[in-house]
Amino acid sequence: MLRYAIIFIIIALIAGFFGFGGVEGIAATIAKVCFVIFLIFAILSFLKK
Repeated sequence: MLRYAIIFIIIALIAGFFGFGGVEGIAATIAKVCFVIFLIFAILSFLKK
């Protein structure tokens, strides 16, 4: 999930640079969601041990 978050944040940065505001917002939102899911899985993994 962290990989996808990084990919989508890079897409958002590139889209923002070229002026595609809609694509930037969607990609940034997807990156945030992927990062939150990654954090949840990481915390659950640490608690499971």
